[in-house]
Amino acid sequence: MKKTASWPVTAAPQKKIVPTGKLGRVPAMRRNRSKDGAQGRAGLVAEPDAALAQEPVGPMQKKAGVGHRRQHTVENNTAHKTSSSASQDPETSVRGAFDYAAIGMALVAPNGRWLKVNQSLSGIVGYSEQEMLGLTYHDITHPDDLAKITAHATKLLAGEIATYEIEKRYVHKRGHNVHVFLSMSLVRDGNDAPLYFICQVQDISAHKAAEEALFAEQERARVTLNSIGDAVLTTDMAGNITYLNAVGEKMTGWSREEAAGRPLAEVFHILDGLTRQSLRNPALMAIEENKIVGMVAGVVLIRRDGVEAGIEDSAAPIHDRDGKVTGAVLVFHDVTASREMAETMAHLAHHDFLTDLPNRVLVNERLARAIALAGRNGRKAAVLFLDLDRFKLVNDSLGHAMGDKLLVLVTKRLQACVRVSDTVSRQGGDEFLILLPDIEHSQDAAHFAVKILTALAQPHHIDGQELHVTISIGIGLYPDNGQDTDTVIRSADTAMYHAKENGRNNYQFFAQKMNTRVVERLATEGSLHGALARNEFCLHYQPKINLESGALTGAEALIRWLHPLRGNILPAQFIPIAEDCGLITPIGNWVLREACRQAKAWIDAGLEAVPIAVNISAAQFRHKDFLEDVRGILLDTGLEPRWLELELTESVLMQDAESTTTMLQALKTLGVRLAVDDFGTGYSSLSYLAQFPIDTLKIDQSFVHKILFDTDDAPIISAVINMGRSLKHRVIAEGVETEQQLRFLQARQCNEGQGIYFSHPLNARDFAKFVKTRATPARHPRLMVIA
Repeated sequence: MKKTASWPVTAAPQKKIVPTGKLGRVPAMRRNRSKDGAQGRAGLVAEPDAALAQEPVGPMQKKAGVGHRRQHTVENNTAHKTSSSASQDPETSVRGAFDYAAIGMALVAPNGRWLKVNQSLSGIVGYSEQEMLGLTYHDITHPDDLAKITAHATKLLAGEIATYEIEKRYVHKRGHNVHVFLSMSLVRDGNDAPLYFICQVQDISAHKAAEEALFAEQERARVTLNSIGDAVLTTDMAGNITYLNAVGEKMTGWSREEAAGRPLAEVFHILDGLTRQSLRNPALMAIEENKIVGMVAGVVLIRRDGVEAGIEDSAAPIHDRDGKVTGAVLVFHDVTASREMAETMAHLAHHDFLTDLPNRVLVNERLARAIALAGRNGRKAAVLFLDLDRFKLVNDSLGHAMGDKLLVLVTKRLQACVRVSDTVSRQGGDEFLILLPDIEHSQDAAHFAVKILTALAQPHHIDGQELHVTISIGIGLYPDNGQDTDTVIRSADTAMYHAKENGRNNYQFFAQKMNTRVVERLATEGSLHGALARNEFCLHYQPKINLESGALTGAEALIRWLHPLRGNILPAQFIPIAEDCGLITPIGNWVLREACRQAKAWIDAGLEAVPIAVNISAAQFRHKDFLEDVRGILLDTGLEPRWLELELTESVLMQDAESTTTMLQALKTLGVRLAVDDFGTGYSSLSYLAQFPIDTLKIDQSFVHKILFDTDDAPIISAVINMGRSLKHRVIAEGVETEQQLRFLQARQCNEGQGIYFSHPLNARDFAKFVKTRATPARHPRLMVIA
């Protein structure tokens, strides 16, 4: 037999070579198993510890041992010459089994050097057998696996374990990683000294790639399911939970681990949101019916902690390869916020955003039902259309924030005046509508109207200010004033305008004749919008007379509308409409400019200069640019400020006394004169009146007219005159029409008078003639009574 010193298995003279592992077995791939009983994930290959690399191979290198083994082999062969031809050399058989094994096999020295490798292992790592013999296991083991392999090799060498199996990675000659399953055992000599490791290597790269692909797919699915906004859960055929994603955990209050294996009804407890009855679970229905099942509307999910959430969902069956149902998947999401938003939007669509009262859409629906019910029962339904009087003055003078607060307080008072079955609605702006759905007589509606007028007459206290507002009410009845909602509401609206025309702060039932007046009002408003641009306005001037000397002391500028079809329209017919439709400020500015222009023209013409008084509306006075407008108009026209007098009513001055004082001081500094118009009809505070830089008090003509007929008003006029004199104000009586009124005022030392007794309002040309002809009072017989 040929000598084969390179095959270490034959080198064992006189000593018994004892492999510490199972030399001939090539195990199939196993996971989580170590011979010493340790648990671990299969996948890392163990090699001899690097610390043992310097240990000698031992008896493998002793020639005597080899010679002894070979002598034993020769003797054995001589003794059995007759059978040598029938038996194969064991060494050759082992070599063949090693070299041509289907899996990789190798012998590795304790120092880590490869001693023998077969073709399969060379194919796995890409190195030839000769190249491998020049390397150690360190050279081709993945760096991240080296420490664990070393630890296992150390245990083998120390005798702590007999063998181990593990997954590991080799670095292929071409640079890529090769996943293998390694089985390692140690061969020792008769003295128990380590000789070499026996390695069995199985390439599991394809399996590992498939496993990684599967893991990646599962990870993508997991991330996807946890990233979507919907909750996802799955069940088996029995309806037990098999999976729950992150959103599902949050919505149900169950963790995936806790929910696994529990009945669906325990984790996914749902009720009908209206009836509060338990619902059949859609996942179970999907399993039974083998189809996609959607959830009914209004479903509520009861969380594990008892918190409720509105949900929407659908369920679908899960099938295996053969199409057999194996369970169900349930997808659901929280719609609590969207349901609340929908309810909020529905509420906003039918309610006023400021007062939260039903709006015109909702009240129309309720009125339609009320009309239908009243028609069946032979009853009546009433609509009260309400509009706050001069509310625009509040917005213009005190600001919209104050106006909004006032509307909220008015809302509360209106609600306190009606029944639970009635509806208070805000139509927009300062308009309200009250629906009385069931009344027997028309006077029942009048009763509510009186109650509302009384409640609104009380002052409103807002931010330290006391506001007084009144309301005008129009009443429309079903079936008296209409058979449908639009007609009844329109009748009430028309009656409300009639209430305003009758002095405000009252109620009026609809009458058919009112329609004509409403049509006229609408026509007036339509024409008014273009009147300023068409130069249809002009000014008349009414003289003011000194009641002691008869001298001309001034004039009041009064606007007239020269309508192309209707002729001369008096202020009382269009000023309230201008206030309601927002035209009063531009019209007022035109009056101020025209009066100043005309006064300067008279002065330039050599006419006697007297102050020209101009009425200022609340909206105009509260406008942010009012002071600059006055200054600019005086500058543009060239009129000296002392020849301009601004008249403001008590109500305008007292709406915001603090800011009024500031503005009046600024106007006084500018040099203009200031007068309180219609004095006695408002709510003046004497303390503020003393603080205001006022030049003139004008007694309202309503008091003058009743001097000889109402003994109660005479003392009032006397008191006003005395108060004015004590405050060093000029006192002017408006509306002087008779000699008896004149004598009364003279007797009480009223300073000035104004009225048709002296002159009607005159156009610019006639007023100039009036001034020129009044050289002395003696030339005018009607004034001789003064002397």
